[in-house]
Amino acid sequence: MADAAPFLLAPHTHSMPLLAHLEELRKRIIFSVLGVLVGFLLCWSYADRIFGLMQQPIIQALRHHGLSGRLVYLNPTEPFDLYLEVGFVAGLFAASPFVFYQLWLFIAPGLYRDEKCYVLPFLLSTVGLFIAGGFFGYRMVCPASLDFLIGYGQRFQPMITTGEYTKLFVTIIIGLGLIVEMPIFVFFLALMRVITARWMWRNLRYSILAIFIVASIVTPTTDILNMCLFAAPMVALYAISMGVAWLVNSARERGAGAA
Repeated sequence: MADAAPFLLAPHTHSMPLLAHLEELRKRIIFSVLGVLVGFLLCWSYADRIFGLMQQPIIQALRHHGLSGRLVYLNPTEPFDLYLEVGFVAGLFAASPFVFYQLWLFIAPGLYRDEKCYVLPFLLSTVGLFIAGGFFGYRMVCPASLDFLIGYGQRFQPMITTGEYTKLFVTIIIGLGLIVEMPIFVFFLALMRVITARWMWRNLRYSILAIFIVASIVTPTTDILNMCLFAAPMVALYAISMGVAWLVNSARERGAGAA
């Protein structure tokens, strides 16, 4: 409770009652959904080309093991559903600047006036890291994971459907895109005095447990080794985030002392 006291006592956090916060949250969610919908409509006409890029990791992995580089589908509606999902994912990345800007508009009332100048760094860092995380998943994680999985089952004949592959691909790409945002969000949560480095350290064991749960969801395999490979960067990001929170808290305390 002691760590939460600065946040509870911050005078600007009382400027909006709970219902107003919930109404503002609902408004930003609606705008974000509309932004993603616009991105989806713009990307849907290119869904076939986009999927051509999406399937490159699995095609290369299949050919690397001397298998036919073609995916199959088992339901007549599956190709249509596939392009809807592809359009949604591409629209999410295309609309990410607008979505993160809506997030900024939601958290900005909890900041002091001189802290609201962080809007441009916030947008550049969040959008850049989201796209970088997705690109890292596409170029590094997907090819390595698929090559391992197909090689592990090489005595069997694979029949990989477009729907199952797309689900796996989307989980990895969006999961990694969100995971690498951790230091940025911790920075602003610390800036708003919602969390502190001390609180993060005290809850380290629970955070590591949560990290391994997320890693088990994001990783494309069920073995412990690959889950640890996914969890290790997340633990490192958590450590970096603690350092970020400590720097923000220290700057706050120095500012309060000077005042």
